[in-house]
Amino acid sequence: MPPPEVEGWQVPAVSWLLDQCPADYRGYAAWRRHPVALAWVAARHIDAQLVGMRQAYREVRVEVGEHVTAEALAEILSDLESEGARLLAARRGAELVFEALQGKRFIPRL
Repeated sequence: MPPPEVEGWQVPAVSWLLDQCPADYRGYAAWRRHPVALAWVAARHIDAQLVGMRQAYREVRVEVGEHVTAEALAEILSDLESEGARLLAARRGAELVFEALQGKRFIPRL
């Protein structure tokens, strides 16, 4: 995604934010017209996904463990960890886009 100083950066930002949400979110025209609202709702959606991943990680051994091999369970746990890490990065990205859409600018540190 281009930095906020680049003209038209909101277009790829909106596309990226919509990629973080369910496909049905693309049908709401107001979120395209008001990207700051989209960034806000996307962050909340990602937060909810994180809650779900954390709960799944806690419960998978008990609820799925007896139905899969030990190797499969290890793979499932690894995938849940990876998805959790991806969601954390997406959450941080959505928050940064939200702040940029509000006009906040960051100065690189040396």
